[in-house]
Amino acid sequence: MKDGAGGETDAKPSTTSERHISIQTKLDALEMLVDLNGAGRKSCPLCPEEKFKACYSHKLRRHLQNLHWKVYVEFEGQRMCICHLPCRLKPSLGGDQTSGRLVAHYHCVVCSVTIARKTDMISHLKRHVNKGETEASYSGSSDFPCDEPAPSGQAYEIMKELGTNVQLLPNHTTPQKTDTYFNRKMKTNRQLVFCSLAVLAEERNPLDCLDAFGATGIMGLQWAKHLRNAVKVTITDISEACVKMIRENCQLNHIRVEGSRGSRVPDGAGDVDGVPIATVEVAKMDANVIMHLRPFDYIHLDPFGTAVNYLDAAFRNVRNSGIISVTSTDTGSLYSKSLNVTLRHYGCHIVRTEYYKELAARMVVATVARAAARCNKGIEVLLAVAVEHFVLVVVRVLRGPTQADESAKKIRQLIHCQWCEERVFLKEGSMVEENLYRQLPCSCQGSMPGKTAVELGPLWSGPLFSTGFLRRMLFAAVQHSMEDIQPLVKTLICESECTTLKSSVHGPTALTNQVECGVVIKTLQKGEEAGTPDQSGKRKTGEESGNIVKKLKPDTSLEHPPFYYSIHRHSIRGMNMPKLNKFLQYLTEAGFRVGRTHFDPTGVRTDATLEQFKSVLTKYSVPTYTNASQTA
Repeated sequence: MKDGAGGETDAKPSTTSERHISIQTKLDALEMLVDLNGAGRKSCPLCPEEKFKACYSHKLRRHLQNLHWKVYVEFEGQRMCICHLPCRLKPSLGGDQTSGRLVAHYHCVVCSVTIARKTDMISHLKRHVNKGETEASYSGSSDFPCDEPAPSGQAYEIMKELGTNVQLLPNHTTPQKTDTYFNRKMKTNRQLVFCSLAVLAEERNPLDCLDAFGATGIMGLQWAKHLRNAVKVTITDISEACVKMIRENCQLNHIRVEGSRGSRVPDGAGDVDGVPIATVEVAKMDANVIMHLRPFDYIHLDPFGTAVNYLDAAFRNVRNSGIISVTSTDTGSLYSKSLNVTLRHYGCHIVRTEYYKELAARMVVATVARAAARCNKGIEVLLAVAVEHFVLVVVRVLRGPTQADESAKKIRQLIHCQWCEERVFLKEGSMVEENLYRQLPCSCQGSMPGKTAVELGPLWSGPLFSTGFLRRMLFAAVQHSMEDIQPLVKTLICESECTTLKSSVHGPTALTNQVECGVVIKTLQKGEEAGTPDQSGKRKTGEESGNIVKKLKPDTSLEHPPFYYSIHRHSIRGMNMPKLNKFLQYLTEAGFRVGRTHFDPTGVRTDATLEQFKSVLTKYSVPTYTNASQTA
């Protein structure tokens, strides 16, 4: 593993859950490593014998204070002292590391790597803080020891996320083919997927859930640990090392592995009398194979890169009204950096635009819809999120050729003007139109020479969010104390309604309003769940009240407008544009639907055309007068 500022690092802690002896909280604790009150000569615990010979207590105390403790690096109450032990050796000129010279170094309290310079260690810790990695790898959050050591003499690290402990190898960020991979930056993705599963578990349970690419198994373990009997979790991976680590992580979290006699739980580790808190099934199997063999209610696909190779198998056996979540991390092809790979994987022609993130989300949804249509299934898009590291799409599966046809009709081509970046979806129909430029609201074709527009797609032209589903996701996030994604989900709720008011509610009167964290959440009335009589005097059965979501047909007039405009991209030179919130208010007063978007912090989602957008921006922009112009 390479550290960006400090050169080569090497992680070799002694055990999994014990910190290095050079990491202490107080000077007294460092001095307690040696009995300074005893008689005779004593050796330094942080120096080899050839560097510092054994001496009496008073001299050893000064040595510990002036050499090791004086230059410590502090992080969250833990002090990393300088270490001179042979934890790392600088290779000799002949390349032999065993005969090299000793190098003084620090042991990182978070990831256990060794870094030589103090300034490099401080920079290394700042990077941990920026990534949110503030928990020490030796933290005793687990009381279950590992039965077998890690391969190749490497030591495991214990990482805790959402109350779930997992073991990680020191090279989990840059693993070899035989190691497991874990990305801390995907925490938002894991929490969004968890909330979508929690919402489905409220509709019906128990659910058969599949984490098709387990790696460390953290996602499936979070499902089982928090949702308990509402889900039946299956975790699969094609790698033998990953399956072995998933089983060990199950024991680490006191979860029983189904069908494994060797899985044991420490006494008193479960809820009552050592009973495991949950049960999961772990299998070494290809994702396509298990999705062809067994039906599931919830399937999550998160391969390394694109997921197009697994969509056909996922839609083959998924149950009706089930949910499929797809995470794509091939941002190079999604964000218009590798156009040939985009055409090969998704069959789409795209260019780099100001709305490239939403373009990527609609491209993935279109690919998912085509895969569902091949299995005579349609989709309802519940959630589509595109951030820096991934694109997450969550869809509900609707069986039947009619649903498949309705979804296929929403896959259209997009006309994009390369001069002003105006865009519009092509109208439905198979007749060839003489001049496609007529569909564009802009007039760049008449004022600019040559061809000014390109045809992009095929893309999904329908909505990307389900407001009711997002409200229930927010309620699940609050219920399970997921503070990190609550602002994002609130933004998605406002984006789905294309409004800036977090208390606005659209929908039938059958849904009540529940205020949670400043956002009104729709929930079913308790009386209706019990079967209260309606106005006609007829009592609704439990099945009818449970299917109320299915009977509510979405109103196309309330769907959010496609795409957005960046206020910085279309600002006028020589003019000071208004503040973003003020500009949103001006657009609302002009009679347009306006909302923010999570795709771009400076983006404005509105049903206004680009010409109308610019006219309002120009109206409320103030000219910038320089001293030179005033003098003239």
